Amino acid sequence: MPLVNLKYLMDRAEEGKYAVGAFNCNNMEIVQAIVEAAVEENSPVIIQASQGAIKYAGLDYIVALVKTAADNADIPICLHLDHGTDFNQVKDCIDRGFSSVMYDGSKHPLEENIRITNEVLALARAKNVSVEGELGKIGGTEDDVHVDEKDAMYTKPEEAKYYVDKTGVDAIAIAIGTAHGQYKGEPKLRYDILEEIEKLIDTPIVLHGSSGVPDESIRKAIERGVRKINIDTNIREAFVKGVHQAIEANPEEIDPRKILGPAKEKMKNIIKEKIRLFGSSGKGKQV
Repeated sequence: MPLVNLKYLMDRAEEGKYAVGAFNCNNMEIVQAIVEAAVEENSPVIIQASQGAIKYAGLDYIVALVKTAADNADIPICLHLDHGTDFNQVKDCIDRGFSSVMYDGSKHPLEENIRITNEVLALARAKNVSVEGELGKIGGTEDDVHVDEKDAMYTKPEEAKYYVDKTGVDAIAIAIGTAHGQYKGEPKLRYDILEEIEKLIDTPIVLHGSSGVPDESIRKAIERGVRKINIDTNIREAFVKGVHQAIEANPEEIDPRKILGPAKEKMKNIIKEKIRLFGSSGKGKQV
């Protein structure tokens, strides 16, 4: 079926009180793993491309891969730009067929973030493309986006309300203690901040840096209004583990398909686990 935008998925996730997984892709095998897992779980899914993924694979390749996958699947699929910090790149993604984009203006002062977000919204609304914004600074590294732990900061609830009121974004990513990349210890989420923000706004809330967050913490976040959950690091870990195991089992193997095939299965397994955890399993063909 054709790509759907983020608002379409978020409206239904709010009705059903579940979250939709947003999984990052970098190549064909990852796209296939995400879609095959979602189809087998009958779940809606968001396929994300970061700025680093676009540099690596190319914008046209990513759009073509995801659109081909969506055309051959009977579940709703959204193609989303993750952490777009450059206005021109965000515009390119809107123009080239993404159904949703994230403008990450968290490095800017609040008013500047609002101003640029509204410029992105003006472009996106004309093409029925959804927009995710961000407030607060999520620590860690994700491709071209790096925030030192000392510079990470929690989202202020009153600023979240002000930002949403001034922009009308379709979803808002907040900082409540998660981080991009691999965790050194167990993350401690600030549910008090999440609960206060959820009371102040009606906009779907996004949780970034969710790889490595304990399952019970994820469940609590969903209960408190989180409707989109980003997963990247867990997929990378599964991919690399699958490649290592395939090569160790047969060091003389020269067929990439026999190396990448097992890696794809490893990724599918972790994606299916996350889909079940998020509560979106079985919600695909019904939306």
